Amino acid sequence: MSKQQDVTVLLDKISEGSSTAPSELLPLVYDDLRRLAQAYFNNEKSEHTLQATALVHEAYIRLVNWENVSWQNRAHFFAVAAEVMRKVLIDHARKRDSQKRSGGQRIVLDDAISVPEKKDLDVIKLEEALVALETVDPRQAKIVELRFFGGLSIEETAYVLNISETTVRREWTFAKAWFQRELTS
Repeated sequence: MSKQQDVTVLLDKISEGSSTAPSELLPLVYDDLRRLAQAYFNNEKSEHTLQATALVHEAYIRLVNWENVSWQNRAHFFAVAAEVMRKVLIDHARKRDSQKRSGGQRIVLDDAISVPEKKDLDVIKLEEALVALETVDPRQAKIVELRFFGGLSIEETAYVLNISETTVRREWTFAKAWFQRELTS
């Protein structure tokens, strides 16, 4: 059985209420979750107070403690993990902002996820823009979440959303343009 199949089997066991499956799943997904979390921190300032390992652990705890979740497959798990990590980062940035009354956590949209220009962004402003995009075009917002926060490829995003790769590419291009306009105005 492949690693992807093992992950899907364990996700099914978690959905069924297995108490041992979460501890069996972690070694199989940890490296991927760590890479996903590290992608958020690659261009961070060195004094950032939240570390990638802490982000992985917080997200994993939230993911496996959900009740009545029916995990479809590995791609679905990582799509949800991306959303959970985004929420952890937003919560952390808001908490830090309220304590320090300083700017939000800085993140970078970069070439690694096909954004044409590097642009430092405040994570809270990015969240606000994502929420605004969601009101205009929920599918584009989900694509941004999966591609940027989730680190999913065009192919994986298409699979998770059950749309064509061509549609993902087109919507991703439009969403990036929308974000550039929103975040530079």
